[in-house]
Amino acid sequence: MTRTLLVDVDGVLIRGRPSDGRPWSTGLEADLGLRAEDLQSTFFAPHWEDIVLGRAALADRLAPVLAAVAPHLTVQQLTDYWFNQDARIDQALLADLGHLRRGGWHIHLATNQEHRRADHLMRVLGLADHVDGIHYSADLGCRKPDAAFFHQVAARLRESPHNLLLLDDAAENVRAARAAGWSAVHWTGQRSLAGCLGLSL
Repeated sequence: MTRTLLVDVDGVLIRGRPSDGRPWSTGLEADLGLRAEDLQSTFFAPHWEDIVLGRAALADRLAPVLAAVAPHLTVQQLTDYWFNQDARIDQALLADLGHLRRGGWHIHLATNQEHRRADHLMRVLGLADHVDGIHYSADLGCRKPDAAFFHQVAARLRESPHNLLLLDDAAENVRAARAAGWSAVHWTGQRSLAGCLGLSL
C-alpha cells in the first residue's frame, strides 16, 4: 500500500481568505488601495514564472512594480497582507492527514510556491508541525505539471514513483503525476480524504 502522500497547498489544504474562503485579493483595493487587476498585469503576468521557479526573488521584482503602481505600499506590507489573507486551512483535511500520519503514513506538501510564502506556510501557519516536509517549485527549479517536478521529488524522497500518491485540485497535475508513475487523486473538496483514498480513518 502507498504510504507517502504528497498534498497540494492552494486549492487543497489552503482555500482562500480565513474569513470567507474567497480569493486573497478580493479586498485588496479597499484595504490597500491597489487594484487586483493592476497587480495581475504588472506583477504576476510578467514576473511570476521566474519567481515561482526560483529564478528571481519576489522582492526584487515586486519593489519596482509597487513603486510604479502603488508607491504608498512597501513589499513587506503587500506580502504580509497577501500571505495572511491566503491562509484558510482546511481543518478537516488537516485532521485527516494527522490520522494518516499517526497511522504510519509520511505526509509531505508538493506545491508551486516561491521561497517566502513556502517559509510562511511552514513556520508562521505552523504546517511544519503537521507534515514531514515540503517540496516546492522555487526550491526545485521546476513546477507542476512538469515531469521534472515529480522526478525530483521522488529522488529527494528516495522512493519509487509507484509508492507516491499525490492529492491535487488541478486535473493537469493529476495527469502529470500519473504519467510520472505516481498514483494521484483529484481533490475537489466534495468528498472526505478517506472517501477519496478508499480508507477508513
